[in-house]
Amino acid sequence: MTAALEQEDIALLELLAEGLPLDAIARRLALSDRTVRRRLRAICDRLGLGAPIQAVVWAARRGLL
Repeated sequence: MTAALEQEDIALLELLAEGLPLDAIARRLALSDRTVRRRLRAICDRLGLGAPIQAVVWAARRGLL
């Protein structure tokens, strides 16, 4: 897994890592809930992972969070 994450992706994962629910993440990033879910799915697909929490762990292990 060598896919690079954009800064916007990292910001989304940081908020998820803080334990915020998706609706709160959407408000913080001025996005719709659906857009947040779609971006999380895209991140997971790009990294070859099955769940957003796996993407958080992936990013944390690489020092991105």
